Amino acid sequence: MSDPMTSDPMTSESTTSDPVTTDQAASGTDSTAKPPVRIFLVVVDESPELQLALRYACLRARKSGGKVALLYVIEPGEVQQWLALENLMREEQRAEAEQKLQKLARDVNRLTGTLPALYVREGNRRDEVLALIEEEPSISILVLAAGTDPEGPGPLISYFTNRGLAKLRIPLTIVPGGIGIDALDAIT
Repeated sequence: MSDPMTSDPMTSESTTSDPVTTDQAASGTDSTAKPPVRIFLVVVDESPELQLALRYACLRARKSGGKVALLYVIEPGEVQQWLALENLMREEQRAEAEQKLQKLARDVNRLTGTLPALYVREGNRRDEVLALIEEEPSISILVLAAGTDPEGPGPLISYFTNRGLAKLRIPLTIVPGGIGIDALDAIT
């Protein structure tokens, strides 16, 4: 399968969208006020299906005049014996997270023409996803891609399609991990 982030299916289309002025929309003073910008949240990890979730979110954001947000969660280590070593490891993990987010931000910018919101959190991944969604009311859709592993679609999807679904205040979009790029582009 080719890299979902290397081609831009949108280059042949022209899109025009005026910036949303949330002050006018919130106050109701503008009769042509548009709804708030939709923010598509993608959780960044090392899985191969991340690229599918990211591409889907980018193309939907571009088509709908929305934006993309990227969340990288640094999960706690198994053993935390020495504070100095723990702090050094945390700094290294944060630097790696920021480097990965910057690379993905360039991909998002190339596909959407906008820069994404970037978030780095420390803690349990599912708890941090829920916390960010609660703290940022502008986030309107959570986009995840299912793994194709025989053991299941992945821990976040397993959680959010079961016990975690009731905790979400926004829709959850699941991109099938086995979908091809052409099919993905066609549905967005």
